[in-house]
Amino acid sequence: MSRRTRGTVGVWAEMQRQQQRQREIEARRSRHEAQEMRAYQRRAAQSRREYQQAEVRRRTEALEAQVAALQGLLAAGSRAPVFRASSLLRTEEVQPFSPGPLAHPLPMPNPQQYQAQGGWTAGRRAHAQAEARARFERDWQSAQAAEAHRQRQLAAYQREHQQRSDAHLAEIRRHNAAVEAVADGVRRRDPDSVVEYFSAALYASSAWPEGFPRQVTAAYDPAARQLVLDWELPAYDIVPAGKSVRYMAGADEYRETARPVGQRRALYREVLAQCVLLAVHELFAADESGALESVALNGFVDGHDPTTGRPEHLVLATVMATRTAFRGLHLAQVDACGCLVDALRGQLSARPDQAAVVRPSRRPGDVGSRVVAHGDDTEPDLYEMDPIAFESLVARLFEAMGMQAVTTQRSNDGGVDVRALDPTPIRGGDIVVQVKRYRNTVPPTAVRDLYGTVQDAGANKGVLVTTSRFGPGSHTFANGKPLELIAGAELVDLLHRHGLSGQLGGGTTGRRGDAARQPTPEREPALPDDYNVLGMSWAGEVALDVCALVCRGSRVLGDAHFVFYNNPRTPDGSVRALPANAPDKAAICVAFDQLPSAADRLVLVAAIDPEVDPDADLAGFTQARIRLLDPGLAELGHLEVSEGRPGETALVLGSFRHRPGGDWDFVLGGKGYTGGLEELVQDFGIEVE
Repeated sequence: MSRRTRGTVGVWAEMQRQQQRQREIEARRSRHEAQEMRAYQRRAAQSRREYQQAEVRRRTEALEAQVAALQGLLAAGSRAPVFRASSLLRTEEVQPFSPGPLAHPLPMPNPQQYQAQGGWTAGRRAHAQAEARARFERDWQSAQAAEAHRQRQLAAYQREHQQRSDAHLAEIRRHNAAVEAVADGVRRRDPDSVVEYFSAALYASSAWPEGFPRQVTAAYDPAARQLVLDWELPAYDIVPAGKSVRYMAGADEYRETARPVGQRRALYREVLAQCVLLAVHELFAADESGALESVALNGFVDGHDPTTGRPEHLVLATVMATRTAFRGLHLAQVDACGCLVDALRGQLSARPDQAAVVRPSRRPGDVGSRVVAHGDDTEPDLYEMDPIAFESLVARLFEAMGMQAVTTQRSNDGGVDVRALDPTPIRGGDIVVQVKRYRNTVPPTAVRDLYGTVQDAGANKGVLVTTSRFGPGSHTFANGKPLELIAGAELVDLLHRHGLSGQLGGGTTGRRGDAARQPTPEREPALPDDYNVLGMSWAGEVALDVCALVCRGSRVLGDAHFVFYNNPRTPDGSVRALPANAPDKAAICVAFDQLPSAADRLVLVAAIDPEVDPDADLAGFTQARIRLLDPGLAELGHLEVSEGRPGETALVLGSFRHRPGGDWDFVLGGKGYTGGLEELVQDFGIEVE
């Protein structure tokens, strides 16, 4: 009995020891896991700190590299290849004829492979031989028919290739002949040829960084052998506002340390001086025939005249340099500001960040010969160009932008006019291009069709190129999608930037900020006999787009009756945007008696300009009013309108409503929108998807 009891106790004690050992093992495992976790956390924290430090260094170095590139602009640009007319000549070569499988004749049936099979008797053997001969003749006839079809396809393909090659060679020869004619005109001191040649030298230059503007207006004085030009300079924001980057652990974000205002201003002055010197250098360097004895260059930025409020070119730097004086400069070593002001006796704005202007000594308009700018009437009219030639021009534009591009066949192209391949890593890829030679606003359906084509073709991006413009529905549909819309004015600008030519009718429209003051591509209707000007003013510094909608009730009559920066007037011209006269900041011309009979309401709206300040709201829209002016700009009365509220980015100012007696009364608005102009126009029936 006692042995059984001791046995039970022994078993119990052994179990206790095993459980104790298991607990010790678990405890050791837990301690080990805790140690590993703490070590992992230390490594992770170290990795995060190292990543954050590396990211801070990378972002700071990117800012420093941007500043270094700006500081070295003149030195690097002066080493760029010199422009020559020969660089514009195109080689007379065509793609070799490559028919692919059509080049190989089809194999004919081999009679040896059609031996009779079976048949133990003479009758059966004769029957089998007859069947073999029948199979052979049937297959031989099918092969002969297929071979004849191949030969017809090959001949047709050869004819098409020859036609394309002949057209391509003819276009190359026309282009080369035009280049040689311009070069000959420069030798003869022909003003138009001189301006065209030296404008091409500036446009085709590889000395300018990506993003720098290249807008020029020029005239040539053959008696003085002087080229006079206005050349666009980069805006103040070309100099980065941040000096360095640091990581804020508390907010878990990276923040830029502001660059001192004085340092940023000094660097901007240096950039402007370098741009002027570099442009003059490129002009003299490109002068093979001695056409230039001197250059008068005025560097400008787009802005507003402080006395009138009208958009204007503000000249921030100017110089008149002779070839002799410029030849003695070593541009890679000079102090740009000192060289421009002291050595060349030029002028440079003391406060270019505040658009303090200088007075140029000579402008292109002062020259007796014709002033030439983008879209000069010696260039081909895109409206009148042959459709195939227009598509080829667009393809050449994509090639000039560093892509591979081909036009598609006229039939079975799947809605694709040009196929382009952008070799740029990450953002590049396959691009489908549609070309629309319109005079009126492109309908949103065309943009939706392009999106469907992009999806069907499996392309990375779609581009819609037009000679006209796009309405708000088109822009809104394209927003956030792999689509890009190129309107007529932007197309002409791109053509000139890449050494190609083209104009829209008698001239080109400006960029978005100029849309209100430039004529549209189609003929601009004259101002009606009886009209009013609605002048809009406000006290805040917020940048706004003031727009008008011609409506029936609360619905706009159509996209063309929404007057905004991309559509500066209605089709009949009864409502149009005008340049504002101080103290107004925006102006709308309205002929109330000539509004469409279906219209009973003219709605005025204002929205934040996202290109100027995408983060702004209407809190700065204060002391707003509308002045009612007659054609002589005499004030007939004024209307107070609602002020903006924080968080809102678009606002209905009010509406003129047609009363039964024929008069128009003003009804104050006030409804605000946080979704900007896109949300507002949806309320008025503009199609947004």
